[in-house]
Amino acid sequence: MQVLLCLVCAFGLFGQFRQTPLPDIREDNGSVHPTTPAQNDLSLATKYLQRFYSFQADPTGRRRRSRPSFSSKLKDMQSFFGLNRTGTLNPETLLVMRTPRCGVSDVEDYSHRRGNRWRKNLITYGVGRYTSDLPVNTVDTLIALALDVWAKASPLTFLRSYSHQADIMVEFVSNEHGDSFPFDGPEGTLAHAFGPGEGIGGDVHFDEAEVWTAGPKGFDLYLVAAHEFGHALGLKHSQSPESVMYPKYKHRKTYNLLSSEDIININTLYGPRNKQPSPSSRFSWSYPSNPWYSGSYFPVPLKDMCNPDLTFDAVTTVGEAIFFFRDKYLWIKHNNQNDIKEGPISNFMPNIDRKIDAAYWVPQRSTAYLFNGTNFWTVKGSQVKCRAKNISSLGFPSWVQQIDAAVHIHKTVHTLFFTEHLYWRYNEHYKTMNDSSPRNISDDFPGINGPISAALYKDGSLHFFVGSDVYKYDFKQKEIIGADKTTSWLGC
Repeated sequence: MQVLLCLVCAFGLFGQFRQTPLPDIREDNGSVHPTTPAQNDLSLATKYLQRFYSFQADPTGRRRRSRPSFSSKLKDMQSFFGLNRTGTLNPETLLVMRTPRCGVSDVEDYSHRRGNRWRKNLITYGVGRYTSDLPVNTVDTLIALALDVWAKASPLTFLRSYSHQADIMVEFVSNEHGDSFPFDGPEGTLAHAFGPGEGIGGDVHFDEAEVWTAGPKGFDLYLVAAHEFGHALGLKHSQSPESVMYPKYKHRKTYNLLSSEDIININTLYGPRNKQPSPSSRFSWSYPSNPWYSGSYFPVPLKDMCNPDLTFDAVTTVGEAIFFFRDKYLWIKHNNQNDIKEGPISNFMPNIDRKIDAAYWVPQRSTAYLFNGTNFWTVKGSQVKCRAKNISSLGFPSWVQQIDAAVHIHKTVHTLFFTEHLYWRYNEHYKTMNDSSPRNISDDFPGINGPISAALYKDGSLHFFVGSDVYKYDFKQKEIIGADKTTSWLGC
């Protein structure tokens, strides 16, 4: 996929634009004359139009008919920012030119508001180098919140990665940092990003020379990040000052950050937000640098996702993604796509270092529940909430030592727990078991003979994983309506 450079953003505070010293003006005879304010203004304007409006000044000073004039390019710039199209370098125009802003061409953005897009809705992100201005957990929170701005307005899901293989990599760097777009020190260029694509595509860089804050003083990382992530998703600049994609940095309300134009543009690229609640963008996982992990935990057969004898310990949806657990290994597949991430569970969820017997997801809470033996963890956002709890707190008797499978049916607010030949119904609203005693699986699910390895509720049907077979079950009609192999769920 071709990488599109989306921007090299330059934002600033309300003060004057920091200018680098300009060279003296030399006559043809080589004599040197000090620069004047007017000459400084002309030099600033020329560089501005060259950078943002494709103005090509002839080094010989001769005008070529094939090239747009300085005045015509100046009118383009004035038109973009809603100024009077005088074609002259007046104080209002100079004030805008001295205001810090984004570095992508305004002429290009004016006619092409939207650029490239990711060909998937599950997008990974990671943070490489952090800023020294804020605590690491504060940066993580602000980055996640900035992504959540776009997740709430679209079908996109953002998952945290702890490796450098993420689709969007965030870095705090300074000066020359390897992408041919060096930063220029304090109060100049704040950040830049690259459009969707392979390699550096989607990456976002922040200038470490700036003062990054979590509020109105300095530069609000949340506001700048929300703008940059818009570019990383394929959006370009807006002429509307109300849009988060407006080129110039400005303090603005932090709630309902997106304008109607921003929402329309992101929906044009990715479609509207799904009616079903989407997961928090802060649900954390990581894509290992070497997906074919060679540790002793994973014998070769477990790594072959197309092995006809493949079985899963647990399967659960997480928003639009499906998580498949096997021993200490995990596959993550985006809904209806073959884009699969895989690796040790501990890489995806650093605080979980053991196999998962059962798992389920409650979309109303954006929360996952993971079970191992008599313990279970609540995972919400980027953290495992509290310590592991005992399953007795859910109402299980002491003789139950393991949950074989679990599945949440959001339309009925019930979660079904399976163990051996029995199952329980748990009411998530009242947080109690529906019955004091379990029921037989075969009585209520004719044709399904335990033990059940995993269970999933998807597209209005239950899917029971029994060994290497998967049965699609209509729980209203109480009958099996389809059968498949586990490997088919991984695209084999």
